Amino acid sequence: MQTTSGVGAPRRDDLERALGEQINAVVSATRALGERSAAHFHPRLQPAAFHIARWLYAFGPATPSVVAEAVHMDRSSTSTLIGKMRALGLLDAAPNPEDRRSIIVGLSTDGRDRVAATLADRGAVFREHTRNWSDDDLAQLVALLSRLTSEQHP
Repeated sequence: MQTTSGVGAPRRDDLERALGEQINAVVSATRALGERSAAHFHPRLQPAAFHIARWLYAFGPATPSVVAEAVHMDRSSTSTLIGKMRALGLLDAAPNPEDRRSIIVGLSTDGRDRVAATLADRGAVFREHTRNWSDDDLAQLVALLSRLTSEQHP
């Protein structure tokens, strides 16, 4: 990193540029891990299917429209993926008791097992990257990332 303050310390704009570079590196690594996770979940599905499955794993059965809104996808793409996932036996569907014209979808046993295995694989990747880190280093990174992503701005 270039130091330009004359006293050996990096200037604020140099630090912010370095931060941006590291955030870009994290985003790229996250995208690559997302692709790997999607392929691990089911190689015949688009990566977005894993986002749907992961949401259902965390929050339980819901209508396709609720799922679409929650994962920030349009309803037609979500419906198409849900149809493919049902055909592969990853999702179960039942009539919506509140509106018999719609359905509630949830993970099948196979779908839950695949999400759990995929999340375990993702966890192994993080553990491998941080296995030589101290608990204090991990806690500091978590705190700083939380501060970066949740801090209120005026």
